[in-house]
Amino acid sequence: MTYTNRKVKMDGYRLDSKKEARFYQSFIKPSGQRFEVHQPFKLVEKFPLGGYNQSGVTYTPDFVTIDDDGNITHVYDVKTSLSPLGIDNGAKVRFKWFQAHYRLPIEIVVPRTNDFKMTLYGFTVKTMLDRHVKHKRDGSIKVNKKGNPMYDYYNVYKNINYDIREIVGW
Repeated sequence: MTYTNRKVKMDGYRLDSKKEARFYQSFIKPSGQRFEVHQPFKLVEKFPLGGYNQSGVTYTPDFVTIDDDGNITHVYDVKTSLSPLGIDNGAKVRFKWFQAHYRLPIEIVVPRTNDFKMTLYGFTVKTMLDRHVKHKRDGSIKVNKKGNPMYDYYNVYKNINYDIREIVGW
């Protein structure tokens, strides 16, 4: 996958794209919550193989918010699209490993002007997220081969002060 995003410096952080900077400026910073930017999480430790060391594997989400007790409340990964084409295969594998190891959902977000779309990566039951009818460029509703409307599964938020545990059902 080719990346053409330009790094953006803001408040002492080096953010990966303008979209990431917009999400930080519009939602993370004004939330009043503690947060980390690009905090790495170890997924696989470095290990020896044939007399040589193999490098480990880490996942570095864009933003992690933390509550007053020091528990992680949200793990955000900012993307340009919620479609499967918007996430490369390496990222998908890291998302799965992270969720299996840390038992936290990854929230894929796409910032817009006044809000952001959010979906949870890898969940097989899409009913926990709102359904939005897909539209063609001409404004008509997209339908599948059986003639039924097609849906996107995501929620739209104006701030990050929601409880992901309520959505997942913990």
